[in-house]
Amino acid sequence: MLRIVPEETKTKDLHQFLVGSIAPRPIAFVSTVDEEGNPNLAPYSFFNAFSSNPPILVFSSNRRVLNNTTKDTLSNVMNTKEVVINVVNHDIVRQMAVTSVEFPSNINEFEKAGLNTIPSEKVRPFRVKESPVQMECKVKEIITLGDHGGAGHLILCEVVLMHIAEHVVDENNRINPHKLDLMGRLGRAYYVRASGDAIQTIVQSVTEITIGFDKLPAKIQTSTVLRGNEIGMLAGIKNIPSQEAIETAKSDPSVKKIIEGANHIEALHAYIADLLKDPKNNLEKATAIAWI
Repeated sequence: MLRIVPEETKTKDLHQFLVGSIAPRPIAFVSTVDEEGNPNLAPYSFFNAFSSNPPILVFSSNRRVLNNTTKDTLSNVMNTKEVVINVVNHDIVRQMAVTSVEFPSNINEFEKAGLNTIPSEKVRPFRVKESPVQMECKVKEIITLGDHGGAGHLILCEVVLMHIAEHVVDENNRINPHKLDLMGRLGRAYYVRASGDAIQTIVQSVTEITIGFDKLPAKIQTSTVLRGNEIGMLAGIKNIPSQEAIETAKSDPSVKKIIEGANHIEALHAYIADLLKDPKNNLEKATAIAWI
């Protein structure tokens, strides 16, 4: 494997290895104001949620690598201790890209990107009208990680009010990711759209004990056909199938034909893999076959 030693790697190269590996990252579309109330808008992908009680978001405004200067967002945050963090969906991702341009401090990025402001209720910075989720925040703490180019400033924000567009919420009062249609950041100029076929549902109870990999049949553990995801589905079941279920699986005409043929272990594993393309309907049957 390629070995990357941070202290022996140029910062601009290390940055690209990091952001290319740790991806996709959510995008914080951060609105701030200076002490005179002039708006600023900029995107940050060193961002995530870190607590729900209290509701804490953290983003990092890094020092510029080339000239070791800081951004207007950081200055505004230090002076006002308030931000609005807006999410970026597919509809506004190219407008967001415009705000990443390093305009002079007196330039209004809302206007440059053609985005509209909405007054916030509990903080001074404006919200982005076009964003489907807007979070008004008070800054709790700023943690400086260094004084060299590329060093981050972790900005810990407590959400004091959320605004969520009704059209992205489903009948269970939960956000529907397909309707939200978020964009995520990868390395360089790469982005990913979190909707449609890109979204996968992975159901795994975290409160019920599962059998685990070590309880799988030896031939499943050493299979040259089944991949990690397929073995993970089998390891994630709560109970080993009953002997009755195994015998029922054996009597299935398709399974009987495989058992009677050549290389039947590999063929059975291939059949299991095919069944697990639809785990919602076929996991129980696939599991029983795995124990034959």
